[in-house]
Amino acid sequence: MNLLALDTSTENCSAAITINGELYQQQQMTQRGHSTLILGMLDQLFKQADASIADIDALAFGRGPGSFTGVRIGVGVAQGIAFARELPVIPVSTLAAIAQVAYERSGQANIAVAMDARMDEIYAASFHVKEGFVQLLGAEKVCAAEQFLPANAHSWFGAGNGWEIYAEALQAGFSEQLTGKNTTIYPQADIILKLAEQQFARGKFVSADKALPVYLRNDVAKKKAQQG
Repeated sequence: MNLLALDTSTENCSAAITINGELYQQQQMTQRGHSTLILGMLDQLFKQADASIADIDALAFGRGPGSFTGVRIGVGVAQGIAFARELPVIPVSTLAAIAQVAYERSGQANIAVAMDARMDEIYAASFHVKEGFVQLLGAEKVCAAEQFLPANAHSWFGAGNGWEIYAEALQAGFSEQLTGKNTTIYPQADIILKLAEQQFARGKFVSADKALPVYLRNDVAKKKAQQG
């Protein structure tokens, strides 16, 4: 299956495609300009692969949580491409993408993801690895760092920039159950693509009109939408 994946939910803007089993990817850290950057990345990837959007069978995107504007850009680009080509869409959790990267780099089976959500809060979720892929334990949430605690009595590996920004509160909550952390992991399109392949095989995909963002902090999303 030829698959396209993109993510604009954080500072790490990224895109990836697989064409006939070959992976092509690009990513760049940036604070702004995601909409222009992601479209340029896609153009370059298709040139590198000597392919076009007509060769793509499905599209995956980082559905959030993350920057409100960034998540909205990702959804918009994904929907625009999917509508035009009538492609199935696979929304992938950005927190799951962080957890998958953390697992592949650390080998730890329990990953506690904490991503800065601003306003003195974090986007948080706990994952357990099963057969090489992260599985969500409980639910994703937005909360104060003090409220994010171990999901069980096992040891945990921390991932995401929340573990740097709110280090004291998070480490106090996890205490001796914390075996290590990586604060520099962001969602990246090649991992979103990998998770999307698994979801697609299990029938977890939607039509373009049902490819919706996940903000978690719904009150902020509503206020932003009203301002726009």
